Amino acid sequence: MSDFELDSRLAANSVLVDQGPLSQVRLMNDERYPWLVLVPRVTGITEWLELDGDQQDKLRTELNRCCKALKGTDGVEKINFATLGNIVPQLHFHVVGRHVGDPAWPAPVWGNGQPRPFDETVLQERVAMWKERLGYSPQP
Repeated sequence: MSDFELDSRLAANSVLVDQGPLSQVRLMNDERYPWLVLVPRVTGITEWLELDGDQQDKLRTELNRCCKALKGTDGVEKINFATLGNIVPQLHFHVVGRHVGDPAWPAPVWGNGQPRPFDETVLQERVAMWKERLGYSPQP
């Protein structure tokens, strides 16, 4: 994992929240949705099937943790998670909290409207909130 490099498009559209056992947990910089992205710190993979069994177990646990954190968010009625990779081939999973009446409902969030970046202060507050909710790093 020491030679891991995050795809520049993921870096441009999201911010680091925390590090799980296998993955970076990132927040999409789009205030329209509670939207986390998990990026396994494994170089050169594009598909789930390229992870070994232990890595798949770790990622599944991380996905469950993100889904539970999102499900506990006010207004979230449904969790969408997916790995597409058609534009950004680096393996990553989107975990998105949805509700009836959100800006894309009931369609997918991808390609639906323009992202609305967080105000910088709000972005830092959200990162801190998700970091606490996910509970990976020890709190000071």
